[in-house]
Order: sequence, then structure tokens, then C-alpha cells
Amino acid sequence: MDFALSEEQTAIFDMARAFAEERIAPHARDWEAAGTIPKELWGEVGALGFGGLYVSEESGGAGLSRLDATLVFEALGSACISVAAFLSIHNMCLGMIDKFASSEMKARLLPDAVALKTVFSYCLTEPGSGSDAAALKTRAAETDRGWALTGTKAFISGGGYSDAYIVMARTGEDGAHGISAFVVEDGAEGLSFGALEQKMGWKSQETRQVQLDNCNIPAENLLGEPGKGFKYAMAGLDGGRLNIAACALGGAQAALDATLRYMGERRAFGRTIDSFQALQFRLADMECELQAARTFLRQAAWKLDRGAPDATKFCAMAKRLVTETASKVANQCLQLHGGYGYLADYGIEKIVRDIRVTEILEGTNEIMRLITARALLAERG
Repeated sequence: MDFALSEEQTAIFDMARAFAEERIAPHARDWEAAGTIPKELWGEVGALGFGGLYVSEESGGAGLSRLDATLVFEALGSACISVAAFLSIHNMCLGMIDKFASSEMKARLLPDAVALKTVFSYCLTEPGSGSDAAALKTRAAETDRGWALTGTKAFISGGGYSDAYIVMARTGEDGAHGISAFVVEDGAEGLSFGALEQKMGWKSQETRQVQLDNCNIPAENLLGEPGKGFKYAMAGLDGGRLNIAACALGGAQAALDATLRYMGERRAFGRTIDSFQALQFRLADMECELQAARTFLRQAAWKLDRGAPDATKFCAMAKRLVTETASKVANQCLQLHGGYGYLADYGIEKIVRDIRVTEILEGTNEIMRLITARALLAERG
């Protein structure tokens, strides 16, 4: 068993980290204040090959593994979790298109999306169905023009900002088997958006409700087969959970790195605070916890890449463990900064706010526990 990254993986991480430090970190606070990410950034990200990380090379993507992708999102998350997570959502959508869409849809949508000339958002959650996603109420009715979608999607990152949306809607019976997936492009008749949500974190991501009022789309915008949409959505979420965990891990690592620097400079009682044994113990605990979380995250990604039968369980466990560890570490880093940690200038409070939602989205951590427990009981037989 080899735990070392390959030369190629190290190069991927280093490239993403260098870009994050140069093009994201210096502007993250300004983008948060503005409440948006400049769209010009995405062209630069696309030029690095990060617009279609696990889109196959045959479809014009980078063809990277899920493990490779976690390296990219950890590196980008160290500069801004909000920006990194938005890119993760886009990649989750493109992974679904590459894996399940028709050849025609791939040829039509993927070239611009991989280059990040167009940006995608993912629309599953509704005001009345969060964790119980299969209870969604948005409906799609077949028409002589294609499909007409009616319903509301909630908490959509990129709502009113993105160029296209993958929307899960009901085409049949109640439950998971009656759900299909559709691509709704910006400007579609009947597509509108709610007010900008005021959030605790991820403030640079524009988040709104996506409203579909007899929204007409062409027949060819059905993604894959009717009735398979929920299956597609869940398949996308395994990798999405790893990516979100990687974003949180990168943020927590950045907080620890900043704390180490601060403690070497901050003086109290005649010496730097990094010389106090009690605080050294805190540093040691945080380092152990982050290293353990990183190893488990990469093991889960490795299982997903190999199609292991327990991959979904491991993705759920990793998402829970990594995001909760990252949140705990970031909060400890704020505490070690004292009052300065509460100030925006030091960057720690932003990391604490941005990490918090990673315990909720892509499936709450309570649902991650449920997935894990059900898998354990099924394995027991």
C-alpha cells in the first residue's frame, strides 16, 4: 500500500495551489464584499483544465480521477472555500452529463462548459424537500415542444448567475423512480429567480431560489433516460461529497498555517505564545486530526475511483469526518488568535463561516450517519 502522491498528482496540487495563492486568495475578501465571483476568473480556471476535471478525455475533459480532484479542491479551498466549492458544483454537473447524457448533448454542452465559458448549477433541493430529496415536487410534463417544468428549487448556488442548471423534476410516480434530470439553460421561457439570499458564509456565491413556471425546454434537454434522474443525482453526490470535504480541509489547513505564523509572532508574558506547552498541545492535536482526515478522504476517493462496493458508505463517512474535523480545527485556530481571530483582517473568521455549511450541504452530516448505519446493518446481513 502506497500512501505517497505520484509525481503527476503532486504537480496537479502544486499548480492548483499556486493559482489559488496568486489569483484567488488576494481577492477573496473583495469578492465576498461584492457578493459575486467575477466571471472572468472562470476562463482562467478553465485554461488550467479544471472546468471538466473528471470529464473523460474523449469528451474534452481532463479525465482525472476522483482522488486527483480532491487535490485540486483542497488546494483551491486553502485560498477561498466559496470559490472552490462553486467549481465543485460545476464539475459535479459536468460529470453527470459526461456519464449519462446522449452523444448529442455532450457535443452540444461540454466544450464550452469544460472551458468554463459556461457555468452549471445543480438543482435538487426544494423548499419542502431537503434531506428527503426524493419527495421533490417540481414536475416536468411532456409537450409538443419538449418539456414544461413547474416548481421551485431552493438554496441554489449560482441561481441567477450560472448559464445552465441541471434540474431534477418528477415525470412519473412518487418516490425516487419517478424523477428525471433536465438541463435548463439561462433565458429559457418560464425560468426566473428569487431574491439574493443573505448567508452566513459563501458570500461570494450568488444563491437564490430557481423558479420554474411552465418553463419550456426542448426534448433533447432531457439528461439520460426518463425516471433515472434521482439515480444520476445520487451518483453525482458521492464525488460531490468528497469535493466539499476537500474544500473544507483546504480551508482548515490554511487556518492552521496562519495560526502557526501568528503564534510565532504574538508575544505574551514576555515570550511568543508558541512556546507555551498547553498551546503546543493544541497545535499537535489539530495536526493529527487534519492528517487523519486527509488520509481518510483520499481512501474514500480511491474506493470511488475503483468502484468499490462500499464506496458510497466511505464517501459519506469521509464527508462527515472531514467537514466536522475542519470546522473544529478552524474554530480552534480562531480561539488561538484571540480577539484578532474575530477580525476580518486576519482571515480566520471567514474560514470558520465558510466551513460551517459543509456540514449541511451535499447531504447533511446526519444523513451521512444514516447512510453509514444502513450500510453497516446491510453488511451484517
